[in-house]
Amino acid sequence: MTTEVKKGDTVLVHYTGKLSDGTVFDTSEGRDPLEFAVGSGQVIAGFDEAMIGMTVGQSKVVDIPVDKAYGERNEEMVINAPLDQVPPGLDLELGMRLEMGGVNGELIRVVVTEITDSNIILDANPPLAGKDLIFAIELVEIR
Repeated sequence: MTTEVKKGDTVLVHYTGKLSDGTVFDTSEGRDPLEFAVGSGQVIAGFDEAMIGMTVGQSKVVDIPVDKAYGERNEEMVINAPLDQVPPGLDLELGMRLEMGGVNGELIRVVVTEITDSNIILDANPPLAGKDLIFAIELVEIR
């Protein structure tokens, strides 16, 4: 009898994630497999859903649309802040990743997207927001 993945199972998978143009943005190649509980929200919804019904040793490629990945980009998550609010001694660079405190005390990850003479533009959108994703998945183990 073959065991199929169901919600609540802990699985180990190898994966490669690509953008629609073929650019690889993440892979488990050369690392231990990714371990997560299916349906727990530890991975994006489309990846989670793709696991259901897979059997150990099975591989497949799944197209995950924006709404089942990181969602659309939200321009309200782009922050324009005066440079004088940047902590002294912080050497800013384009593409730099920072963490800042949110209104409720949570940590928000942002990327520096623009630096002017007086302001800094920070983007709090997930880097893959607004993108359809393609994952090659191989189920290694069901625990």
